[in-house]
Amino acid sequence: MTAQERFAANLRKARTDAGISQEELGYRCELHRTEISLLERAGREPRLSTLVKLAGALETTVAKLCEGISWQSSRRRFDVKRTPRD
Repeated sequence: MTAQERFAANLRKARTDAGISQEELGYRCELHRTEISLLERAGREPRLSTLVKLAGALETTVAKLCEGISWQSSRRRFDVKRTPRD
């Protein structure tokens, strides 16, 4: 699992837990529904401003959306923990 895939899984879970559609999330963030879809399918990596908008719209934190993703500077790579359901 890549960092992008882990972020995608976290975003999808946060959105479904909030009980809103991709279209509604896009509206709340001023993003198009297709952008939300791309993020949830790991087809696109979000910018910082997008992370902040998503977290605010989902009433969560950027840290929660990035949960399970860290950087190992000594190895120059991401360390990605699998989600409990994987």
